[in-house]
Amino acid sequence: MKSSFWKNKNVLVTGGSGFIGSYLCKRLVLMQAKVVVMDIKLPKEFLYSVNKISNKKILFVKSDVRDFALVKKIIKKYKIDTIFHLAAEAIVGRALKDPYRTLDTNIKGTWNILEASRDSCYVNRIVVASSDKAYGDADKLPYAEETVLKGKAPYDVSKSCADLISQMYFKTYQLPVCITRCGNVYGGGDHNLSRIIPGTICSVLKGESPIIRSDGTFLRDYIYVEDIANAYITLAEKMNKKIIGQAFNFGYNNPKSVLEVVEAILKLSNTKNLSPLILDEVRHEIKHQYLDSTKAYKLLKWKPRRGFIDGLKQTIEWYKENINDIKNNK
Repeated sequence: MKSSFWKNKNVLVTGGSGFIGSYLCKRLVLMQAKVVVMDIKLPKEFLYSVNKISNKKILFVKSDVRDFALVKKIIKKYKIDTIFHLAAEAIVGRALKDPYRTLDTNIKGTWNILEASRDSCYVNRIVVASSDKAYGDADKLPYAEETVLKGKAPYDVSKSCADLISQMYFKTYQLPVCITRCGNVYGGGDHNLSRIIPGTICSVLKGESPIIRSDGTFLRDYIYVEDIANAYITLAEKMNKKIIGQAFNFGYNNPKSVLEVVEAILKLSNTKNLSPLILDEVRHEIKHQYLDSTKAYKLLKWKPRRGFIDGLKQTIEWYKENINDIKNNK
């Protein structure tokens, strides 16, 4: 990452108040970018509580990406050069319960950002956050970027559609857009305790048995949040003619089962008297998902810096310090 590239650059982060968005904003602020955050919710002191970065260094605009006129106004008013589009309904359980809102936010929100950018004379690059879920249940693993996108559940479909729409804007209008497809991101600051890592850590810290909603055998590609923030920034910096319009997988290339993850947390927490409660009640979720990130290694020279166990250690320490402030977003 190049600090000189970002100095005084006008950057918009949609969904910047979220888990990944807060880490991305931290990096951008440290590299002296002029950061504008668009988010439907602006929790007080979110960046300070997560990353010890003063909110005064960021301009917050409470807004909804489904509001096209407002999106267009913000891009024009602040002369936005670079957009990181992270705003979405990101919780699979909520997406299943409210598919209308999920599809409206994740699909319409994406085309609003892209269409407003197409009409702007300022925007030079857009990074759209897709997901490994966009691939759906593939016959061949790991997923490569050329794997067909075929989500089936509400969240998965919303990401498949947003991903394809982003590709369409490049192919049809030459809009400078790239797409990220990430594995399961973890780290301090994630308040969604239905996710296995924060949920398990918080249960263990409270002296409770961690709950596994699946049968424990589901495989996922887990990657530390700071590595993903670095991935977004690295991709944006390297968006030349050979890169623009492409999608990139970002993962650790080392899938682990849910049970392996829980056992690693129990071991790192020095917990001997707790064992996981396996419910085996998960429905509408893909059993095995993991990524081939070779393309990002070769073209972007990106690799995760934090190993899985080291990342877990850092994450556990964060929750130890902040356990009393955690509120579950179901």
